[in-house]
Amino acid sequence: MCFSCQTAATRLAPVDAATGSQHPEVSAAHDGAAVNPAGLPTAYEHGNRLTPEGTTVDPILVEIVEGTLASVEMEVETAIARTSRSPMIRDAHDFRAGIHDRQLRKLTGRSYSALVHPIARDFPLDEMSEGDVFFHNDVYESEGGIGHLPDLCVTVPVFSGGEVVAFVQAFGHHDDIGGAVPGSMPSNAQTVFEEGLSVPPIKLWDKGVPNQAALRIMTRNSRMPDSLAADLDAECSACLMGARRLGELFERYGRDTIEAAFDAILDKTTETYRREILSKIPDGTYVWEDYAEHDGVDEPKLHTQRITLTKQSTGGPGPGDGGPKLIIDFTGTAPQAKGPINHCGDYVGGNFLKKWLAPILRNLADTPERMAELDVNEGIVPLIEMKFPEKGTLLTPIYPAPTNARTFVILRLLGVLAGVVAKAVDGKMPADQETIRYTGVYGKDRDGNDYLMREVLGGGSGGRYYADGEDTIHVVPDSRNLPTEFTESRFPFIVERLGLAVDSGGAGRHRGGLGYEKHIRMLKDAHFMSIADRSILACWGVKGGKAGRPFEVTVDVGGPEERTVDALADAEVVKAGQVIRIRTTGGGGWGDPLDRPYAEVERDLRWGKVSFEGARRDFGVVATGDLDEPVIDAAASDALREQLRGDRAAEQPFFDRGPGYATLAAGQTAADVDWV
Repeated sequence: MCFSCQTAATRLAPVDAATGSQHPEVSAAHDGAAVNPAGLPTAYEHGNRLTPEGTTVDPILVEIVEGTLASVEMEVETAIARTSRSPMIRDAHDFRAGIHDRQLRKLTGRSYSALVHPIARDFPLDEMSEGDVFFHNDVYESEGGIGHLPDLCVTVPVFSGGEVVAFVQAFGHHDDIGGAVPGSMPSNAQTVFEEGLSVPPIKLWDKGVPNQAALRIMTRNSRMPDSLAADLDAECSACLMGARRLGELFERYGRDTIEAAFDAILDKTTETYRREILSKIPDGTYVWEDYAEHDGVDEPKLHTQRITLTKQSTGGPGPGDGGPKLIIDFTGTAPQAKGPINHCGDYVGGNFLKKWLAPILRNLADTPERMAELDVNEGIVPLIEMKFPEKGTLLTPIYPAPTNARTFVILRLLGVLAGVVAKAVDGKMPADQETIRYTGVYGKDRDGNDYLMREVLGGGSGGRYYADGEDTIHVVPDSRNLPTEFTESRFPFIVERLGLAVDSGGAGRHRGGLGYEKHIRMLKDAHFMSIADRSILACWGVKGGKAGRPFEVTVDVGGPEERTVDALADAEVVKAGQVIRIRTTGGGGWGDPLDRPYAEVERDLRWGKVSFEGARRDFGVVATGDLDEPVIDAAASDALREQLRGDRAAEQPFFDRGPGYATLAAGQTAADVDWV
């Protein structure tokens, strides 16, 4: 393996926006250096095994190493949570840690993480030192591991015998990194330059000494400099601590043994998914698509994200040969948007997207308990091949296209994969969910100082073939809404209600989970901001299940200026005394809602999850009484259900997109791909 050839000159440079071609220095890099298996124009080999095929290691030791890795990862995250300052990191827990080996393979599976590839690309491993900390947030220089500029990433190398043997990494969503609006997520951005400060990979700490000049530049560009400085210090210190912990593991058992255990951990994941998950998908090719509804610049329209899924019983040459393999082809995805909903996915063969999407496949496990046991680490990468369209699409944007709302694409892709797999397995996948959106207020606090309160509110998950969806969940593991006690003590507003949005879950034999309903009464004039999707298009239902209720924000509820706010908003004026009502999305339903047992509808009524009107309209159930003692009229309900069945069209699509789809699809109620 040659490290000396790997220099900053070989990094991937931007693609020319006018021609779609790479700049000359990149072509030279590709011509002068072999492209390794990870697809990077550098002589450093990525993604390979650490030990020869057939190497054995004590299985008990593998369990010890695997448990230690999980423990170190959790300890790093705990340290960050306890020592950071910004609400998004400390309270909302919108950050992740990850552990990677020297071949840049992710070893831990508790959560997703960014990639080490851009660090190894730009800094030779044999020139790294203990105490070094590397930093980046540049979307176009991150090899697909960073989606938008507020996600700041720190990486620390782990040493054994004076050589780099692993990496500890953390990245999280920070309050502000500059740009056109507070929070660095302008909804109408048309270039990445409007979104904040882009930092390509740099050495932020050199042998334990922070680069004060770089830190000063970053904090100078932030509206929240103190929080930014404190968060970075917390993340750097936590990763350095994690690197020491891993170094102790190598010292205790020896490098050869630990690296053999690393290979065994990933091999186990590969074999488990091949045997228990991929085997459930029949060989063949399946197509489905879904859409983002707006980009903040153009009028709402269907921004297509399409997956053609091919299941092969045997993989091709290379890793994964001899077993089942999935090919995910994104051809048919819409052109890149003018606004910030683009995502840079076509780097390193889609390495980040493979690990981002793979958790959806766990739904094919034999039981929910087994599903919860399955980690997603680098072991799934050999089982998935990704094919990307040419440059200039939502997934292959050309620099400097904006990306701050890229969740509209990568979250939708989770649903597209679930939908296309559902077509292959007769619907035995969950219905759709939309579990992340950013909302917040900013202005002057009681002391006249600038403030920004922003949180990530979850939504309902989709109904499943064996159970209802879950209420108010977040796609980011361990993330949560901000505590009311904290926000009311720090910001000039009162949280008057935080509960479930009644009737928001899609009707079905198994009902979709409910979203949030939150009421905020402002005590001072302020501005409301929102980066959210699914305000027109709903979370789809499957196999007879109905779509959930879309996202909605209303300002001055019940007042003379009551109005609905666009889901993409930067500076909606809210006056003192006015109430902001936020209703997040409900998950889609699974199966025919007219098959839902009366006892379950009665329970929904008692729990306040479904209204009496909703029970009649959505489930064909006639009930009297009150929420404490609802009474189902079985005879009247039987008659109503018979009438509702008779009113249906003879044939129904496999997916229900809700009424909003027709407004963007020229009156069509279903897409061609919605039929099986």
